[in-house]
Amino acid sequence: MKDVARPQIRDGYVLLRVLACGVCRTDLHIAEGDLPPLKADLIPGHQIAGEVVDGATTEVPLGARVGVCWLGGTDGDCWFCRHGMENLCDHPVFTGYTVDGGYAEYVLARSDFTFPLPAGLEAQFVAPLLCAGIIGYRSLRVAGVEPGERVGLFGFGSSASLAIRVLQSWKCEVYVVTRGDSHRKAAETLGAAWVGNEDDQPPVKLDRAVTFAPSGQVVVSALASLRKGGVVAINAIHLDEMPRFDYDSLLWGERQIRSVANVTRQDAKEFMEIAQRLEIRPLVSVFSLDDANEALVAVKQETESGPAVIIP
Repeated sequence: MKDVARPQIRDGYVLLRVLACGVCRTDLHIAEGDLPPLKADLIPGHQIAGEVVDGATTEVPLGARVGVCWLGGTDGDCWFCRHGMENLCDHPVFTGYTVDGGYAEYVLARSDFTFPLPAGLEAQFVAPLLCAGIIGYRSLRVAGVEPGERVGLFGFGSSASLAIRVLQSWKCEVYVVTRGDSHRKAAETLGAAWVGNEDDQPPVKLDRAVTFAPSGQVVVSALASLRKGGVVAINAIHLDEMPRFDYDSLLWGERQIRSVANVTRQDAKEFMEIAQRLEIRPLVSVFSLDDANEALVAVKQETESGPAVIIP
């Protein structure tokens, strides 16, 4: 922990006073080198709830509460950006990875990659929604979830605990496979139809599944739970490995594996509207900025019952 200069405002950016910053497993991958370093002396953190203190515009006024997420900017000109797939941009900016993030008192953000936060939701509750919530919502969309379907959540950290609320609003039956008594109890408390440990298979065939653990073996387990024509969406920026599996019994029958890569601003807008409508307030564990390392350890060891949030 050290003092650095406050970021200098420049055209197209706003300076935010950080109100809260969620702690994500991706931060852990960056800190431990699972993801290669792209910037020296990096300030991590990409689930930022902040207040505009400089660089205000008509669209982003002074004093506004705005959110910043993992996708901090795109080139706007590559084939993917021009075809509505900015999450796959050839030259992306990632908050807390290619540029400094929110484990700080102030952060600089591209004004066109901020978005208004729901009124009435305190910063400490909004912050975990800005990655875990949005990427969980995108995962459901990538998996092609339809209302009323049977959906499996493999792993039950902060992202899955937010996704279950969306699934319940869509009248889906939710089946949870996860390690750890605390995660299984959380899934039961939040109303999962069935909860099992990492070695269990759901008692019914699933229409869709989303994997949250950074484990290839979990992907294979999810695939084994699907009906023919079902889809597994992998919600992980990093996998330890992808083990060999039997094509005839697991993938045949038009089952599919899809990866989830980043999010779009439209994802953020849609999920924030859902969060406000459902009044989603996750059970959070609050850490001071001085205790950021302890927050990362808590995420690694899965010792907290809900998302970890840093309050400067």
